[in-house]
Amino acid sequence: MATNAIDQTRRMLSLVTYLRERPGARVSDVARAFGITEDELIADLDVLPMCGTSFRGGDLLDIDTDGDRIWWHNPDDVAEPLRLAADEATALLVAARAVATLPGLREGDRQALLRATAKLEAAAGEAAGASSRLAVTFESEGGVFADVDRAIAERRRLWLKYYSPARDELTEREVDPIRLFTIGHTYVEAWCRLSEARRTFRLDRVAEIKLLDAPSDPPPVELRDLSEGLVQPAAEDPEVVIEVGPGGRWVAEYYPHDTAEELPEGGLRITLRTPDPASLRRLALRLGRDGRIVAPQELAESARDAAARALAAYGG
Repeated sequence: MATNAIDQTRRMLSLVTYLRERPGARVSDVARAFGITEDELIADLDVLPMCGTSFRGGDLLDIDTDGDRIWWHNPDDVAEPLRLAADEATALLVAARAVATLPGLREGDRQALLRATAKLEAAAGEAAGASSRLAVTFESEGGVFADVDRAIAERRRLWLKYYSPARDELTEREVDPIRLFTIGHTYVEAWCRLSEARRTFRLDRVAEIKLLDAPSDPPPVELRDLSEGLVQPAAEDPEVVIEVGPGGRWVAEYYPHDTAEELPEGGLRITLRTPDPASLRRLALRLGRDGRIVAPQELAESARDAAARALAAYGG
């Protein structure tokens, strides 16, 4: 019977309850009750002893079988209410209080979190004491998040002063925000009135932000599926070819690419597409002797010129 990890997890959770109520159950009866083969059941039983209730790996399920019957030796121990150690309770409480201070958090969510925190404090008792002496603060990105979140909720335009690492410059622009999302970092997808196109801005690169009184009115756009990552090159984007040595093989792991051909002595010839080839000049400078841009020729020459100017600056 074909299965997947989710199906198996659900089955094993049900299996724990089933076995607790039927000490010494026959393997054949249990397999029949769950609609699986005996081999699949045995495979589940091989995993269950590695599961338990403790964050630290203790209190594991003591389940075994002689091939005919299944025995669970410590059901009462595992069924005891979950108890948190002092450091576990402290970590949860500190994290909960920190999240509750985020300026972008909706008030209903904040109140729900505060109620849950109060219950956890009461349950933890003395173990919660240390958490009151600790605090976590977030970087200024939290304020940017709050303004973007408010702009989306109120359908208002934003003014940004934004740092572009590809061009190493600050630009000012007005944008109509569309959505917030997180892939490693937090981003806002918006319609940029400077470029008259949809753009993605990383919140920690926003140097300054203002909510404007003008209404946000982005043109209808189809939201991209971000399950494959933020950068999804299109077939019509310009092609760039980069050759790297062994020290630059990470480029193939970090950048979406069309091909990565093996070169002698452990190198790679990587072909990728990008709507902004000039942004790869910084990659070339970062690679140094571990790689070079091969094509297009004008980009290769631009990267060499940038490297020469950088060396001249050091010489000065």
